[in-house]
Amino acid sequence: MDTLLDRTLIGYSKVGYAARSRGFAPLPRLDGKVVIVTGARVGLGRATVEGLAALGATVHMVVRGREAGETVRDEIVLAQPGADIIVDELDVSLLANVRAYAAAWKGPLYAVVHNAGVMPPERVETAEGHELTLATHVLGPHELTSRLPATDRSIWVSSGGMYAQKLKVDDLEYLVGDYKPVTAYARTKRMQVVLAQEWAKRLPSGVVHAVHPGWVDTPGIADGLPGFKKLTGRILRTPAQGADTTVWLVAAREPGESTGRFWHDRVARPEHYTRLTRESSADRRALWIAVERTSEASA
Repeated sequence: MDTLLDRTLIGYSKVGYAARSRGFAPLPRLDGKVVIVTGARVGLGRATVEGLAALGATVHMVVRGREAGETVRDEIVLAQPGADIIVDELDVSLLANVRAYAAAWKGPLYAVVHNAGVMPPERVETAEGHELTLATHVLGPHELTSRLPATDRSIWVSSGGMYAQKLKVDDLEYLVGDYKPVTAYARTKRMQVVLAQEWAKRLPSGVVHAVHPGWVDTPGIADGLPGFKKLTGRILRTPAQGADTTVWLVAAREPGESTGRFWHDRVARPEHYTRLTRESSADRRALWIAVERTSEASA
């Protein structure tokens, strides 16, 4: 039944979550644990902050605008008195800012949730000259992972959209062909899954996982995919349902017993449903090298 839900795609909706979540166990407390969540102002990011704070974690909300972030923080604390939430201003698409943020970090760090996401309607470059989707989903999280202190858990929030794309390493910045926002998004989400697995091989301690939240009713869906929202709106997951597995990956014991997996609804899932999207080990190494070189060029 679980496989059937995924293969028919209905598993990505709130119907799939309702069917699977009946057996979900309560999560352990995270008191004393410090967690960073990027892209934390709205949608999945906010829901992740709410879920982690409810478990007692000290959560650093990473947002692009401090004032808006503080408004959201105050709303969460009003609903959860005693929630320990700190607002950090950072645009993860700007690598110089990421380096400065990491260099200024003090104290322990249990987990990082790489959640920040974008889907611009046309090709846009950052002030550092990188295509925005790549910079936000790939370069920034990679740089943050390499610069911050070692963590127990590093979680990359990907998307089921990556199933439609093969890893592309010869045009990271999307300079060739007509720019398609959905393609750019899905390409970088595939890169996230591969990079998470490559980090899992390289880190001497801690675990690294990627996660697919399902089809979630977020501002990103409404703005970037209005047709999809109109078609599926009645069965989209709530942000809390979409963030459930991300919170579970940070808090639960089971994800700490493996590394480099791709999760959906608290179960490890295949990274490919067709041989046409499979990459070679050489492709994976090439992605790592290309991302490293691209990041270094901005240093």
